[in-house]
Amino acid sequence: ITPGELLCLGSSLAFSGLFYYLYRRKARIVARIQEAPKLQVDDDLPALVSAAEGRCLPYVALEGIVLPAQAALTSHYHEGLQGVIQKLLLKEHRLIWNSLARSW
Repeated sequence: ITPGELLCLGSSLAFSGLFYYLYRRKARIVARIQEAPKLQVDDDLPALVSAAEGRCLPYVALEGIVLPAQAALTSHYHEGLQGVIQKLLLKEHRLIWNSLARSW
């Protein structure tokens, strides 16, 4: 066995281990999402959220009727299919000073 073959074998094993680790980590996240409790959008939801730890419910599925703010979007490809656009909100939890890059 030549040193080049050993190098190829070692790098192949290292990459396989890395990719398997990443796969298992994502599989655990998917399992948590699939096991998420299903909640109805009703008057009890705000009380449930405020009673939760940190006022946050991680990985829940909300079921309910969605009403468009203006007009619903209609599909050009499937007749009778309508949808709405969800408003996304990105919230930065905390900022940490990176002294190496000299930025927050």
